[in-house]
Amino acid sequence: MVGIAKILSIAGSDPSGGAGIQADLKTFSALGCYGMAAISALTAQNTQGVRAVSMVAPDFLAQQIEAIFADIDVDAVKIGMIGAPDNARVIGAALSSARAKNIVLDPVLVATSGHELGGDVMVAPLQEMFPLARLITPNLIEAARLVGGAGPGGAEDMRALALRLRDLGAPAVLVKGGHLAEGDALDVLYDGADFIEFTAPRIKTRNTHGTGCALSSAIAALLGQGRGLREAVGEGKAWLTRALQAGAELRIGAGHGPPDHFCDFRRS
Repeated sequence: MVGIAKILSIAGSDPSGGAGIQADLKTFSALGCYGMAAISALTAQNTQGVRAVSMVAPDFLAQQIEAIFADIDVDAVKIGMIGAPDNARVIGAALSSARAKNIVLDPVLVATSGHELGGDVMVAPLQEMFPLARLITPNLIEAARLVGGAGPGGAEDMRALALRLRDLGAPAVLVKGGHLAEGDALDVLYDGADFIEFTAPRIKTRNTHGTGCALSSAIAALLGQGRGLREAVGEGKAWLTRALQAGAELRIGAGHGPPDHFCDFRRS
């Protein structure tokens, strides 16, 4: 019997397909995994921005997660948009009960368009979830809000943020540097012992919708396939760079479109 890594995304739905659950499932498939989804929120959005958000009832969210773990051996979990403190509570309880492994927590607070997807009310609930995760993957702005610090800076600031997040209970931290204004695309991983910097050429493209979702999902998929943490981050970032490069020519919507999740298939 052929084995396949089974990866669960717990996140919000993006009907335009560029971010959230839809982007996660594309990423899992592109990396050769079997994707599953428990939906935490419904959004009305497109490439130009978020129009409205409707939360899924916490009890029903818990039932989605419990149903999956009752039937399927889950190799990794990606947590994206949670949206409400009560959802954070039931997600944490369900994953703890299931003894879920390889959890990648992407602490989504604000959409790329600037729309709040939880905001400051989610800071404490997210912090409480840190110990459950194998890795958390905030971008610079999210990392700063989670520790109550300043906004985007440079590599040294990213290291300092990673250490503070580690002190708050995160076993390992990847601070994503896409919001840096200049230079190569830099992400900084602190694995609990060492800092590792991952750089890639900054791709000139307007199609960046859902890139944070895609990277954290790629890392979860690779961890579920048995990669080590550093290897998963490095391979995930390399894949995202290819997806951004290929996606620069896509014309999807009038705003910021997505990267090309299936870039490797179109290249072959």
